Amino acid sequence: MSSTATVTGANPENKLALAKRCSREATLAGAKAAALATVASAAATLASVRMLPWAKANLNPTGQALIICTVAGMAYFVAADKTILSLARRHSYESAPDHLKDTSFHGAAPRPRPPPPAFFSP
Repeated sequence: MSSTATVTGANPENKLALAKRCSREATLAGAKAAALATVASAAATLASVRMLPWAKANLNPTGQALIICTVAGMAYFVAADKTILSLARRHSYESAPDHLKDTSFHGAAPRPRPPPPAFFSP
């Protein structure tokens, strides 16, 4: 699934195929994160409703389901967004010109530090 291909500007079919593959990877990553978050939040919510008097009195089944679904939805969108951004960053770096890939700084040498004030000298 995570095989990458370089995209040239001349072939829109390659761009479309890459976009579909990236969105599929993001969807799968989001679904995995949502499933994990659902199990974790359901366990915590149901345990707290059974053990804590405040939660037992104030969280009815609708409130519990709302907590669990909200956590699952947030996990889905966060994971999918992170995946899309990382794939876009990787693909934009791969198709960038060579002079933009060189991120090292070739500026002047750093200036020497000035001597400390006289009151610091022994």
